[in-house]
Amino acid sequence: MSYQHLIDQQRHFFNTNTTKDLSYRINELKRLKSVLLKNETRLYEAIYQDFKKSEFETYTTELSIIYHEIDLAVSKVKKWAKKRKVSTGLANLPGKSYIIPEPYGTVLVIGAWNYPYQLSLCPAIAAIAAGCTVILKPSEIPSQTAAIMAELVNENFDPKIFKVVEGSVKETTALLNHKFDKIFFTGSAVVGKIIYQAAAKHLTPVTLELGGKSPAIITKDVNIEMTAKRLVWGKFLNAGQTCIAPDYVMVESSIKETFLSAIKKQIEKADYNVDNHNYTQIINDKNFERLESLIDSDKIYIGGNCNKENRIIPPTILTGVDFEDKVMQDEIFGPILPIIEYTNINDAIKQIKTLSKPLSCYVFTKNKTLKNKILNEISFGGGAVNDAVMHFTEQKLPFGGVGDSGIGNYHGKYGFETFSHYKSILQKSFLIELDLKYAPYSAKKLKWLKKIIG
Repeated sequence: MSYQHLIDQQRHFFNTNTTKDLSYRINELKRLKSVLLKNETRLYEAIYQDFKKSEFETYTTELSIIYHEIDLAVSKVKKWAKKRKVSTGLANLPGKSYIIPEPYGTVLVIGAWNYPYQLSLCPAIAAIAAGCTVILKPSEIPSQTAAIMAELVNENFDPKIFKVVEGSVKETTALLNHKFDKIFFTGSAVVGKIIYQAAAKHLTPVTLELGGKSPAIITKDVNIEMTAKRLVWGKFLNAGQTCIAPDYVMVESSIKETFLSAIKKQIEKADYNVDNHNYTQIINDKNFERLESLIDSDKIYIGGNCNKENRIIPPTILTGVDFEDKVMQDEIFGPILPIIEYTNINDAIKQIKTLSKPLSCYVFTKNKTLKNKILNEISFGGGAVNDAVMHFTEQKLPFGGVGDSGIGNYHGKYGFETFSHYKSILQKSFLIELDLKYAPYSAKKLKWLKKIIG
């Protein structure tokens, strides 16, 4: 299987410089928004068929974010694409220096299954805004959403600028055999390493949006009810199938029981259920079985009664957990929340740092000193203080991981930058040229050079 013709077609079109026209980019982005708006009902139906995701959650966690990304790019792309002047040193006067953003070229975007619209289309939006041509490979796991994206894009866009390729591992592998100017991948660290190795053969730059075990750290001085409310929402959104969901909680021992009671109260109040349109299925049997195996029946505080036939795992809280337990070995990516108590913040930080650098970290505290200590000592992609997940919605914040949780970032301007090369230019005048740098060299010339360039 070869996609060489499609890639050649996109590369040829890119080389016509059509996509460097900002009006062209803006029109393509507006076209995408129009297509999505006209087909919202079908988009809702498709994702519901895949894992029972409600219209409310599909709009708030997927489509609204896509629309905002388009609107921001349309309004700001002219500013983002402007030549940027920088100062010029004495050695190059008279002259001027500036930076020109230019699109990478033909790019491959590989989407994830857990937020299939958002995590596929938002990187594609950034790439189009930057002036790239895009081949999008959505995850095949939510098959209905992959099919509707392919239909809507491929029927409304010229494949020379934007094309969706459906398929599974076979098709992805075939795509990775070709040279792209940039690859953007969202998914697991295991697959991320495969993507990175394939890209290295062609020296292709890569952005990897991965995951990891994102901690939430709670000190004794918090508003416990509000903390529980925000953590429960952030954890059990999309049935925990969120890369930035709190993966486990480190809670100060003196408030552990009160906190657990508050967590239970919030779960019961939310009444998570697919029929209540505030919960989803686990995406497939493989992930259901993996998650079920992480639940130690002796450590269940609430939940744990799994429904295999309907692939439903209710919000499940585990207590008495330590870092050696199975549930703490890898990212959970489901509705299971281990609670680990600590008495000394230094010990808690030390334990957290035994794991790979996470994508997110959440600090719940009123203590400014402790807040700064945690933020300064733990390395992570991004996060929030006294909230969970919501930092993702801020378009002026770059979103991305560090270490095993990812390489690079995007969202808003940062997405434009991810798909752009910044070309550095020094422009000189013909008016005058000092002979200091030219032969013959002398002690006098060296003396003057030291004064000028230091």
